[in-house]
Amino acid sequence: MSFFSYQTLKKILFKLDPETAHTMASLGLRAVAHCPIALRMFKEHYFVDDKMLHQKLFGRTFKNPVGLGAGFDKDGQYITAMPTLGFGFTEIGTVTPKPQPGNPKPRLFRLPDEESLQNAMGFNNKGSHYMIQRLKKLYFFDYPVGINIGKNKVTPEDQALSDYETLFKAFKGYGDYIVINISSPNTPGLRDLQNENFINAIFAMAKQITDQPVFLKIAPDMEVEDAVRLCKVAVDAGAAGIIATNTTIDYSLTDSPHKRSFGGISGALLTEKSYQLFRALGKELYGKTLLISVGGIDSAEEAYRRIKAGASLVQVYSMLIYRGPELIKEINEGLIKLLKQDGYTHISEAIGADWKNN
Repeated sequence: MSFFSYQTLKKILFKLDPETAHTMASLGLRAVAHCPIALRMFKEHYFVDDKMLHQKLFGRTFKNPVGLGAGFDKDGQYITAMPTLGFGFTEIGTVTPKPQPGNPKPRLFRLPDEESLQNAMGFNNKGSHYMIQRLKKLYFFDYPVGINIGKNKVTPEDQALSDYETLFKAFKGYGDYIVINISSPNTPGLRDLQNENFINAIFAMAKQITDQPVFLKIAPDMEVEDAVRLCKVAVDAGAAGIIATNTTIDYSLTDSPHKRSFGGISGALLTEKSYQLFRALGKELYGKTLLISVGGIDSAEEAYRRIKAGASLVQVYSMLIYRGPELIKEINEGLIKLLKQDGYTHISEAIGADWKNN
């Protein structure tokens, strides 16, 4: 595998525009997905399958707790390839009812000295019909897949529920869980939907349409008290869990000459901000709902910190761009070592450990 070192590939990709590099890397993943020998070879190298990490959540087996965050596989084109990179689950989307091109380019920027990204993609995707056709054609689908959904940019805020209704109906029976995305900073007015009235309305609607687990994904830029209150409302309204957090618009986190005054920041710059909000949520909601942590997770130690704060699962995206799939293997192998060091025999014993003795 050293011949195909990601760090060597990264030097080439980082000479390209970030969105072009993403497209090139994606073509490689699609090629792997159609080559059984490559699928087997990569999975044998990267995928960590240890019973210490196995979890049964909402009827599905997660062989390890590290998943791909939404935003990378917007159209469900790389589902088959993700286990070969070591992921225990994946989240596709964000998908909107109708296709949309997203925001004008350039809209994806690297902050390389800080191992972070800044994106203003704007839910560019081929729409729900295309996604459903992709899901119907899958020939290798033996691990959990979530579907992240959002409203179209042209849909007025007061008609947003209609878009989500369309998506709940479209994906009924597809995927293992659904994620309501009202926390992206790149669709005008979307974050304004992070209010109690909308949360109550959308979960009431979801319960009438589907019995799939439905999660709420929140932004890291709310006041902690507001975020905790809103997530409690979501859980009371029927949310199966909370995903925290999306990207941040706190541009004070960086002095990089590459930063822009728009778009959401992800990666290492988000680590502490995301953790602190997640920890507050874990303190209030651990044991009451399923929690998934995402935002700047770059090591087994950081993943373990989120797990002890209440995360059953964690997600990686931006750090994958900087570290490559070896990171996923390192996190999972590192988690096993950390669990053993603390005298645990299974990951479930460590989940919420910060609160179990309080």
